Amino acid sequence: MLNYGRNPKFGVFFGDVMNSFETDLRRAVFSFRFLLGAMLQFIVLWSQGIDSILYKMTVPIICTLPYACGWLDEYKGGFFKLALVRGSMRGYIWGKFLACGISGGGVEVLSAWIFYAVKKGQPSDYGLLFLSSAVWAAVAAVLAALSNSKYLAHGGSFVIYYFLVIICERYWSGLYCLYPYEWLNPQHTWVWGNKGVMVLLSGMILVLGLWHYSILQRRVEHA
Repeated sequence: MLNYGRNPKFGVFFGDVMNSFETDLRRAVFSFRFLLGAMLQFIVLWSQGIDSILYKMTVPIICTLPYACGWLDEYKGGFFKLALVRGSMRGYIWGKFLACGISGGGVEVLSAWIFYAVKKGQPSDYGLLFLSSAVWAAVAAVLAALSNSKYLAHGGSFVIYYFLVIICERYWSGLYCLYPYEWLNPQHTWVWGNKGVMVLLSGMILVLGLWHYSILQRRVEHA
């Protein structure tokens, strides 16, 4: 485990986050839910293809499986109090959020990589796939923190995704920057190309992370 106890404040903060993050990431990636998500998404890709509507609509569901409710599981079981004794609150919360986003993006990238390896096809932009999936995993984490409900966390992410699809397809087609399909496979001209999409997605993840932190900070302080 990393130890930044004698470093400046930023080093201490970074060390706190990394210590918790390492543990959470192992739990998220080396888990049955991660493998299940990768397997289910591969089956969808194999049967329907990368450009299918079914695949695009399953992204906001599959990416939430590994660790979107990691905080909620520990909160309901009371285990978060033990974790806080061993580390700081900020490290604990950010570690949960980062593990959620990375495992959510990772499960989608893994399934796509296996699909392209088997099909011997031309890979898509894994960076876009990773970040767009991480956004929806982060949305689910925020919903879990707000509602204390796994059903709302997993289902709510899909509902918001589908709502944006309907809005952009039927009413405001010019609002393509908020069109989830566009994030997976850009069809419009973006500033800086695909990197512009990645900047937008990274900004959204940061905002969601700050929101997630503010919610859990209040919950932990009043627990």
